Amino acid sequence: MSEQKQKPVRLPDAASVETVLAALQPQSADAELAPALNKAFAGFAFTVARIDDPYWGNPHAVVAADGTRLGAPRAWGVRALADVGGDLTAFWKRHRESGEKFTEWRGTSAFAFAPTGPGVADFVQLSLGRETEHLAGPVVHRDYRPTSADHLFEPTWVSRESAVEARQLAGPVYRLRGRAGGGIVHMRSFLARRARIDKEQREARRPELEGRVIHEVGSEGVREIPFLEANPDWFDFFPRENRFFADWARSSAASARIFDHWAFDIHDFQGPGQEREIGFIPRPLKNPAERLLGEEGASVHRLMERIEAIDEEVGLPFAWFFLMTHGHFVDPDVGHAVADGLRTGRVRLADRDAAVLLEWADRKYLF
Repeated sequence: MSEQKQKPVRLPDAASVETVLAALQPQSADAELAPALNKAFAGFAFTVARIDDPYWGNPHAVVAADGTRLGAPRAWGVRALADVGGDLTAFWKRHRESGEKFTEWRGTSAFAFAPTGPGVADFVQLSLGRETEHLAGPVVHRDYRPTSADHLFEPTWVSRESAVEARQLAGPVYRLRGRAGGGIVHMRSFLARRARIDKEQREARRPELEGRVIHEVGSEGVREIPFLEANPDWFDFFPRENRFFADWARSSAASARIFDHWAFDIHDFQGPGQEREIGFIPRPLKNPAERLLGEEGASVHRLMERIEAIDEEVGLPFAWFFLMTHGHFVDPDVGHAVADGLRTGRVRLADRDAAVLLEWADRKYLF
């Protein structure tokens, strides 16, 4: 995707975002999140989307049967174990009927978006977690004695009851997530950085690749083929993240803002002695009720009916294609079958969508 020259976008900073989040009151946090962000960051118009993807953290507190908070699990456990002289059996007998429980934060992902211009990638994304505190389970298993202090401090017996059954203690609260380079992102800048880093990493390998050969076995024996001769477009690679946005911009889907339909789990980090890793996984904000699998022998006309139904269900033209690149909701074999139908004239798509699909079929990318 070509990058247009724009004035630099000054992103909301993490400290300011966290100040806004901390000021939200649990009883009104869901309704007030977007207005609070808009008030704090003049010039931005945020919308919020939530995704049902439950996660939970490690137990973070201990509460007594009457609700009194007793402290963090490890600190409480060290004190309580010391009270019985470090005897695990005595500890277990004292606390197995005490009613003391761990609490933990449980959450789902949330994203806040604000446009910064007319282009498909002209927007800011904040990656958030919407979290509530719940009673998670007893401090010791009623029937099994802890085998070690570490077992006590890292409980494996805590079960995750359903949200209906587990008692909620606090929240919801919103927290900024994605500290590995993805918490606050201007998407156009991120895509430019993604393409630049990929190019730099490939160029760094040029001396190695210029000396590499591929051994091809044929009727006349083994033939050595220079790697770059077999892969002439190695240095012209276009990252899948950039292709996703470019395909959106030139397809029928461009009638809608991309962040009305997708959020992006972004990462950008580099460990000690490691190559920098940067990219994202797109996450649909609305999923079709049923998966579409590429069943062998399925009629391409039947597949066309199914993909049209998905577009209507999601409320977006060509939605099925982007769900297919995600891979879970539409099988990639469906894309190849429709592409074959286009080549043989058995089916039709809008010209702009057909061009995107046929290019994908020739150079497939998936997330």
